[in-house]
Formats: sequence, C-alpha cells, structure tokens
Amino acid sequence: MKVKGLRWYIIALIAIATVINYIDRSAINILWPYIYKDFGIADVDSKNALALITTFFMIAYALGQTFTGKLMDAVGTRIGMTLSIVGWSISIALHAFARSLASFNIFRFLLGFSEAGNWPGATKNNAEWFPPKERAIAQGIFGAGASLGSVVSAPIIALLYIAFGWKATFLLIAVLGFVWIIPWLIVNKATPDKHPWITEEERQHILGSTAGVVVDTEPVSEVKVLSWKELLKYKSTWGIIMGRFFIDPVWWLFVTWLPTFLKEQFMFDIKQIGAFTWVPYLFAAIGSLAGGYHSSWQIKKGVDAERARKNSIALGAVIMLVSLITILYFLGSLKDTPMFAMVLIGLTLFGFQFLIGNIQTLPSDYFNGKNVGTVAGMGGTAAVIGTLLTTWAVPVITKTSYVSFFVLAAVLVPLAWISVKYITSKKITK
Repeated sequence: MKVKGLRWYIIALIAIATVINYIDRSAINILWPYIYKDFGIADVDSKNALALITTFFMIAYALGQTFTGKLMDAVGTRIGMTLSIVGWSISIALHAFARSLASFNIFRFLLGFSEAGNWPGATKNNAEWFPPKERAIAQGIFGAGASLGSVVSAPIIALLYIAFGWKATFLLIAVLGFVWIIPWLIVNKATPDKHPWITEEERQHILGSTAGVVVDTEPVSEVKVLSWKELLKYKSTWGIIMGRFFIDPVWWLFVTWLPTFLKEQFMFDIKQIGAFTWVPYLFAAIGSLAGGYHSSWQIKKGVDAERARKNSIALGAVIMLVSLITILYFLGSLKDTPMFAMVLIGLTLFGFQFLIGNIQTLPSDYFNGKNVGTVAGMGGTAAVIGTLLTTWAVPVITKTSYVSFFVLAAVLVPLAWISVKYITSKKITK
C-alpha cells in the first residue's frame, strides 16, 4: 500500500498530540481559580500557590527538554513520542488523586518532564520528514496544534468541570493520549527512507534534490553526533538558546495567568472563562500557520532559508510589540470592553506563534542528523528557565495592577529578536 502525501499525515498526528498536550497542561490553570479552596488555600495565597505548582512543572519541563531531546535522537521519534505521551497521560490522570498542594506539585513535575518530549520530538520529526523549504510550514502546523489546544481546552475543561467535577475532568482528558498512540504507531512505521507506505516521488522530494533546493542526503549514521559541550561552541546554538530564553516566557505569561487575570480584572466565572479564553488562542493558531507560510513563501522566492526565518521572526516581534504597547495604553479602560482586550491579547499571541515556529525550525537549518533534537531540547530548556523567572515575578508585580505584567512582556520581545538576529555562526554546521 502506498499513501500519497504521507508526510502530511505524520505532521497532522504531531499536531493532534500537541492539542492533547495543551489540553492536559492548561487544565490546572483554568480550574485553579475555582478549586484552590478545596485544598485549604486562602484567597491571598492562591496566586503564590499556582506559581509554586507551575514552578514544579517548569523545572521538570526544563530537565525533560534536554533529556527527551537526547532520547528522540537515540530511539527515534516513533518510540520517543510514544513514551512521552504515555508518560504525560498517566501523570495528568494522577492529578485526580491529589489531596494537597504537595501532591499537586509531584504530579505536575511528572507531567512537565514527560510533556517536554513533544517539542524536540516534533522538531526532529519535521527535519526527517520535510525538506528545508517546507519545514517552517510543518512547524507552523505543529505550532497551530499548541494554539488549538488552548482554544478547545477552556470550553472543554469548563464543561467537564461543571458536569463531573475537577477529579473526573483530569481522568477524562487523560484518555485522549492513550487513544492517540494507536494511529501514531500504525502510520509512523519508519523514517522516510524505509517507510513501506511512502511513494517513490515523495521519498525523493524529502531526501533528494527538488525545486532547486538541495537537501543534505548524508545518512544519519554518518553525521557526527556532537556533545552538549561541543554544540555550545557554536554561536548558532547560543542564538537559539537566548532567543527561546527571552521569547517563550511571553507565551507562558498568558497560558498560566490569563484565567486568573480575567477573574481578577473582569470578575469572570468559569463559564465566562470558557466563553472568552479561547479567542486569543484562535489568533495564535492562525499566526502559527501564517508564520510558517511566510518564511516558506520567501524560500520559494529564492531567499536563503536562514534569512527567511529571521525575516518572519522580525515581523512577528513587531506585531507582538505593537499589540503589547496598545494593551498598556488602554489597560485602564479594558474592563469595560473585555472582547477588545481578548483581541489585543490575541494579536500578541498571533505574533508569538508567527515567530516561534521559525525559531523552532532553526535547529534543523543549522544542524542535522542526531544533533537536531539535542539543540532543540537545549533551546527548550532555556525557554523554561526564562519562564520560571517570570512565573516567580508575577505574584509580586501584580499585587496592585497588571501594568508591570504587560511591561515585562513588552521588554522581552526585542531581546529575543536581537538574540536570534545577531548571535549566529558564520557557517552552518554539517
């Protein structure tokens, strides 16, 4: 049996895994403003408690990014992604048995470590299954999965919580991951060079030279595997690390704190959270696809792949910065126009997803073989470290207002752009 366009089925499954990933991780942020009293936590301590829970998740996520990056390079994305999603599905199910803040912290740690594998796994998968001119589109589809997960998580979790309570909610969303494994193992039988279902035309498109784009066909086994220390000698590695360190916290500021912001600023109940929170992430999903298309369109026009990525990153950064400055200007009056606030936040997340897929594609542009997942994992670890710093800062800077919250986000954007733009090796590593 031959399947035409097999690579698109593979990336579709990766995107669905990412949707599930975000449903699972978003559950606690959406439910927390309405369940923290069940654990004897006072109103004044609720944000600090959520910050602590998030810290355990992010520390594990940082460790997991680097570990699972190596794992994906060692066992391949087929087995690596399977192990990752089994781990996080079990972890989210355990949340139903939490009896204290301490047990929540343990289960969040397990969730963060296992969920981290989705990102280096997706980056390595795209390097295996897509030629350079299509990788940003593939990364955009994968990134859209993250945004779509945030779109559907709020209404799904709100409805499950209202119907069944928070414990059953965690158990029910855990089932999604186990269901995903079935088509993944069936469809993703092997890499493109060995897959029995791939057409010869598609194999040559991925591994050969097409449309004027020369693809490195050196077998993975012959590519030198560099250690972390060796990879850190390249400026390109540091550009990716620093770019992720500065830009990813902006996304997480909203993923973690948006439900709390809406409850505190707009007095939303959980039904209203479900009704409004999906709007910014719909913008983000569109931004992810648009960012991938934008850089790929440039490459087809003859622009060098690295330059095309950086052009798209710059455009996304401008959109983010303008949106955040506009939010700060109108912040005092946004209480009267919550939908306008959602649109502005949506434009911020549109810009983020427009650029992040291109940053995440850079490891496969600068490196190849069994180094791609490792560099992607290192970037992911840096992203988590930056996110931890902002997570600890939020309960302090939002005691009186959210002005500092949006100022922090606005400052991080140009720092990320400078890192990606100017920290780069002169020669692409092969």
